[in-house]
Amino acid sequence: MQRRIIRKLELETFLSKVKAHPSPKPSLEQYTIPSDVAATILHIAAYTYDDLIGKTVLDLGCGTGRLAIGAAYLGAQHVVGVDIDKKAIKTAIKNSSMFNLKEKIEWATADLDAVHGKFDTVLQNPPFGVQKRGADRKFLIKALQVGKKIYSLHKSLHKEKSFMEKLKKVKVMPVSPSPFIRRLTKENGGEIKATYAMLMKIPHMFPFHTKEKHEFIVELYVINSESY
Repeated sequence: MQRRIIRKLELETFLSKVKAHPSPKPSLEQYTIPSDVAATILHIAAYTYDDLIGKTVLDLGCGTGRLAIGAAYLGAQHVVGVDIDKKAIKTAIKNSSMFNLKEKIEWATADLDAVHGKFDTVLQNPPFGVQKRGADRKFLIKALQVGKKIYSLHKSLHKEKSFMEKLKKVKVMPVSPSPFIRRLTKENGGEIKATYAMLMKIPHMFPFHTKEKHEFIVELYVINSESY
């Protein structure tokens, strides 16, 4: 069990070595979560709320495993990573082996409907719904069914340039939750405890991308599940 407090920069460097998906599909919005954003989420979960060390953790839509591997590295008791894409899971297995964390993480190729059980903590970077509207809704509902504490990343409604410039300086900022996510959370037995805004940068990955990189605001929702 990890007891030494790991600095966020050290965690970010570690996570940057996790290999991305070799052939991501735009229809599944398979953007590997940036190492700085992943490190921020994991650091908040581990050291602000004590929801990782010694806990059972589920990474929904785990991709190649950056959040799951980070949770295991920080001292989670047991981690399960689930993704519908076989190639993503194959890469995740290789990544966990590379860091000698294979024994602490169980990987599964499955749809959300196949996920059952109870976990102390759920981590997720779901599709933002750019390709399929409301794609993140199914993830949040499932997380509330199986997790006691949920850390869910969603695209922010904030687009103001001034807000983005401020985030570039402070990196993380508490904000009010989206009315839609607040309502969806409440309807499914959850309560939002905190919401944090941060910047996410996505590199040019697909032919339809017109910029070298795309920078936008995302929000991390820290949620308690009342139905756990």
